[in-house]
Amino acid sequence: MRMRNQWLVLPLGTGLTAALLAGCGTDQGDAAGQGGAVVMGMSDDIQATDPASGYDPGSWLLFNNVFQSLLSFPKGSTEPEPEAAKECSFTDSGTRVYSCTLRDGLTFSNGHKLTSKDVKFSFDRMMNIGDDAGPAIMFPMLDKVETPNAKTVVFKLKHADATFPSKIASGAGSIVDHAAYSMDGLRTDGKAVGSGPYKLDSFDKKKAVFSVNPGYKGTARVQNSGMTIKFFHGDQAGLKKALVGGDIDLAYRGLAAKDIAGIENSTSTSNTMDVVEGTSAEVQHLVFNMKDPVAGRLSVRKAMAYLIDRDALVDEVYQDTATPLYSIIPAGISGHNTAFFDTYGAHPSPDKARAALRADGITGKVKITLWSTPSRYGPATDQELTAIAKQLNASGLFDADMKSIEYGQYEKDIKTGKYGVYVKGWVPDYPDPDNFTQPFFGAGNVLGNNYTNSTITGKIIPETGAQSDRASTDRDFEQLQNIVADQLPVLPVWQAKQYAVVRDSVYGLESCLDASTVFRFWEISKGTA
Repeated sequence: MRMRNQWLVLPLGTGLTAALLAGCGTDQGDAAGQGGAVVMGMSDDIQATDPASGYDPGSWLLFNNVFQSLLSFPKGSTEPEPEAAKECSFTDSGTRVYSCTLRDGLTFSNGHKLTSKDVKFSFDRMMNIGDDAGPAIMFPMLDKVETPNAKTVVFKLKHADATFPSKIASGAGSIVDHAAYSMDGLRTDGKAVGSGPYKLDSFDKKKAVFSVNPGYKGTARVQNSGMTIKFFHGDQAGLKKALVGGDIDLAYRGLAAKDIAGIENSTSTSNTMDVVEGTSAEVQHLVFNMKDPVAGRLSVRKAMAYLIDRDALVDEVYQDTATPLYSIIPAGISGHNTAFFDTYGAHPSPDKARAALRADGITGKVKITLWSTPSRYGPATDQELTAIAKQLNASGLFDADMKSIEYGQYEKDIKTGKYGVYVKGWVPDYPDPDNFTQPFFGAGNVLGNNYTNSTITGKIIPETGAQSDRASTDRDFEQLQNIVADQLPVLPVWQAKQYAVVRDSVYGLESCLDASTVFRFWEISKGTA
C-alpha cells in the first residue's frame, strides 16, 4: 500500500479540467538556484529511486523533485497543470482519450533529449514490470500509449476516467530516459536519471544528496543551491537532537508530537526555530482480514468500532497533532461524510459492544492481536496500537495485545493472511475521493484483506470515475462510505496534520505542505534571518 504523511486539507474544486490545460508558467531554464544548500532530516526512508517501484512517501518525495511528469500540482492547488507538457486535454467526449504536447527543449540530466518516446517507454515499462511495490496498480484503465510524433503523446483508456490527469501528475507519472532504464527490470544501483529541477548525486542508507539540474525546463523556480536529506530511520530523539544542535536545517516527518509541542512552546527554541503547519489528507485505518477466524466475524469488528476512543488516542499519543477520523474520505475532500460517527458514535460504548458480541454467541473474552510496524506509518504507530489494545481490554470484552514487525516482513505476512487486524496508513496519490476508495475497495485492492462488494466495484467506482464534474459524485461516495461503515472491512482512526520544524534562516516550507502531498524542494530557501 503506497502510504505517504499529514493534515488540515484544502477543499477540492468542482471538477477536474477535461478541456484544454494551458501552461501555468514559462520555461525557466535558470535552474542554477539561489541561496544556500539545505539539509533536511526525515524519519521516512526512501524505498526506491526507480519510479516503477517506489510507492511510498519517501520515494515519491524523490520522484517529485528528480523526475518530471507531464502535469504537476502547483503549490496550494488540487488541480493539475502542465509541467513537462505545454498543454494536455481529453480529445473525446467520454474521457477515454487523453493527449499531451511536450514543451520544447526538454532534456534529461545526462544530456539526452526527452521526447514522446520516453513518455511512452516510462508508462509501458511501469506496467510491464508491474512491481508489487510500484504504482502500476493506479493504471488499470490504461490500454495503450501512442506517439504520433516526437512531441505528442496520446493515452488510450479502456474505460472513462476523469481522474487520469491527476494520476499522471503524481509521482506515478515520472518520466525516465529510455536509454538509461531497462524495459524488463528495475534499477538497483541507487541512481536516477530524470529531467526535474534536481539531480540525485548520491544515495545510501545515511543520506541522499541532490544538486540543482542546470538543464531543467519547467515551471519550478529553484530557491536554493541544493538539498541533502539525512535519514533517521524512525529515531525521533536523534532527529530532534540534530535539529536543535544545528546539524540539519529542518525536520520533516518524524518528530514526536511532544517534541513539536515542546519546540513550539519553549522560550529557549522560539527564537531559533519555527513550527510550520500545513495541509494534508493523510489517514490511518485499522484493517480487518475478512477471512480471519476472529477478525472475520462482523460482531468482533463492530465491538471494536464501539470501543475505540479516537479522542483519547489523538490527545494522549499524538498530542493533538492529528484529528479523529470517522470516514473513509477525509475532511476537506469532496464526498466526505461521517458514516462511522453516525453508526458507532464518538465515545466508547461497552454496552453496545457487549450486545454485538452476545448476539453472535460470543460470551468469553475475544483474544486478538493488533499487528503494527514501527515507523512505516509514523513513529508513534506502535504506541498507538498499544493504546488501542488497552482500550479494548479495559472494556472486559477483549484480551488484546500488540505485536510489531519490521515493514518488509509485515507486508509479506499480510499477503499470506497471517494477521487478523493490522494498521495501514495512506497519503493520497492525488487529492480526489477516488484515491481514498478505488485503491482500498476496487479490484485487486492494496489492503490485502479479502474484502469485495459488488455495488462498490461494479457500480460506484466505475461510475464516479467517469464523472468530470467531481462534485456530482458526492452522493455516490457517501453511499460507498455508508456501505463500508456497515460491513467494516476497515476502521478509520485518524487524519493527520502536517508539520515541519525549521531553523530561523530557512523559508518557504508553507509551499511544501499542502493537500497535493508534493514536497517541493525548489520552494525552500536558506539565508540569513
